[in-house]
Amino acid sequence: MNNSRSVVNVGRGPTGRYVKTSVTGGEVVNAFVPAPLPPDPPLAITPHLQDQLDQAHLALGRLDSVTTLLPDKHLFLYSYLRKEAVLSSQIEGTQSSLSDLLVYEADEMPGVPLDDVQEVSNYVAALEYGLERVRNGFPVSNRLIKEIHAVLLSSGRGSEKAPGEFRRSQNWIGGSRPGTAVFAPPPPHEVAECMGRLELFLHDKPERSPTLIKAALAHVQFETIHPFLDGNGRLGRLLITLLLCVEGVLHDPLLYLSLYFKQHRDEYYAHLDDVRRNGTWESWLEFFVTGITETATAAVTTVQRLVSLAQVDKKRIQELGRIAGSAFQVHQALQERPIDNAKGIAGRSGLSIPAVNKALSALAEIGIVRELTGRRRNRIFVYAEHFRILNEGVDPVKA
Repeated sequence: MNNSRSVVNVGRGPTGRYVKTSVTGGEVVNAFVPAPLPPDPPLAITPHLQDQLDQAHLALGRLDSVTTLLPDKHLFLYSYLRKEAVLSSQIEGTQSSLSDLLVYEADEMPGVPLDDVQEVSNYVAALEYGLERVRNGFPVSNRLIKEIHAVLLSSGRGSEKAPGEFRRSQNWIGGSRPGTAVFAPPPPHEVAECMGRLELFLHDKPERSPTLIKAALAHVQFETIHPFLDGNGRLGRLLITLLLCVEGVLHDPLLYLSLYFKQHRDEYYAHLDDVRRNGTWESWLEFFVTGITETATAAVTTVQRLVSLAQVDKKRIQELGRIAGSAFQVHQALQERPIDNAKGIAGRSGLSIPAVNKALSALAEIGIVRELTGRRRNRIFVYAEHFRILNEGVDPVKA
């Protein structure tokens, strides 16, 4: 996508100031302190950019309404949230897959280093924590951001890097040391003030910003401030969904941009850098809302495909005869967690483990489920086609 042909960027120059700061060892770096939001001069919303914003809103509206197709939207949300957790963590370098996470949650040993799966599991917990807080009326604020960060780094890799606390030392992005860094965020003594100004912007001070514009600008600002020693990328992506939910654009957390950012990773980082250097907020905004439109449209398609698959499979299950009743209950449980063991399915379906095993055998015979381990005990089953649809685009990032 060549934004320069379709968007007029206001000539702003750098969107902040550079300050010299010392790091451990005495090396001096040029750290970047972003100017407060909203941009000055204001955004230039051309007819083309307004059309892009309108398309994004329409796509979000379709996504918000498509949940009415779901007999139980929580069946979809459980796995979809985990898909986002995997993708967001992959951008940071983990090699965990969605199947790794679901197997891990079934209390089995994952097929990847434990730290990778624990990191993804923490992301799920952090996102669920943040969503619960905003559903209960808590505003998106620095207090909430710190709380979510504490959950995100509660265990495993990064847990020693001051979970829930703004950093007290200089960090940098890219390069093996500060002097060769691609980018150096604000010095630690400036972080609290920068985040305070960002919080004011999130609370519509000094002026109200439309939700999509607010989310787009706040994401760049958060990543630029990089307020924590670790977890900034994951938390910055998570905040997009929280903002859309707290402002009522989405009733349920169905939209996640990590797959879009993963697919356009180089362009994503180039936009962040270009905003800082040249103030190209308009090009970033078009990239962002294009991602909203594409992601929301893809999510609608995924919901429709999963609903259609469930309807087809229910008709096949009806032909199983006496075991059809328990097979329906197992099928329902697997729509929530498409990879699980008999114990987990029994806990959610209310069936006994022997009844679950009989139903799983029947479902395997007609090709709806497949056993993954090849073992006689502690077997794990996958709702094969459901998982294949859900898993599209979630292959680990190759270095």
